[in-house]
Amino acid sequence: MIGFITLTGIAARNGILKVSHYINLALHEGMPFSDEATLRALVMRGSLERLTPVLMTALSAGVALVPLMIDAHAPGKEILHPVAITIFGGLVSATLLDTFLTPVLFLRYGRKPLQRLVDGVRAEQAAAAAKAPGEALKPIEAF
Repeated sequence: MIGFITLTGIAARNGILKVSHYINLALHEGMPFSDEATLRALVMRGSLERLTPVLMTALSAGVALVPLMIDAHAPGKEILHPVAITIFGGLVSATLLDTFLTPVLFLRYGRKPLQRLVDGVRAEQAAAAAKAPGEALKPIEAF
């Protein structure tokens, strides 16, 4: 049970980081996504830029589990060995699925929500600029 909870947290974090990076590319760096080719370029760039952190997370967790996976019959490893096997196998499959499935799903379902988000932020900026006409539009700040 603890293995599944750990695995779910790591896999969800990786997916959230990737999608938030797509959004940041559109908002902060102004990458266009008006047609299929530009959206694909945005997703490809975001996926490649997030690949290293995702692989580092999975690899460091996997390497940390190696001592628990070796010699399952050693004293004290009776309970932790199955947990380590579950987390390690899940990390491999979750990382592979996240690498391929998240970009495909974002390409399929992400354009309209991303457009709504960007339009909303631009409208907020325009309203703020109308209140203070002397100030130019500032870049969108994340937090």
